[in-house]
Amino acid sequence: MSKSRNKTVALERARPLVGQQAHEIQAETTIVPRPPKGREEVPVQISRLLHAHEIVLKEARTMARQAAEISDDGTNDLLVSDVIRTNEKQVWFVSEHVVDVPLVKAD
Repeated sequence: MSKSRNKTVALERARPLVGQQAHEIQAETTIVPRPPKGREEVPVQISRLLHAHEIVLKEARTMARQAAEISDDGTNDLLVSDVIRTNEKQVWFVSEHVVDVPLVKAD
């Protein structure tokens, strides 16, 4: 085998390892709770999604407030215009799919 072929094979074998390590690091640094393994009912998934949006909004509002306090108008504008408003729209849209009825388990 040529040197370039050996290098290519080595990189292909290493790629899954690097990806898994990056995934583990990312999972450890998030404050959004991880979903349980297995299957969840749709209303539970929607509730979990709403909770994740609430966490993002809370953190973004805190960061926007801090940016405003130090007169970082660019960061404040980015957070308010792009992150907060977008997440508020998404929360509104998703919350429209929440119904206030007893859950019926699907078979």
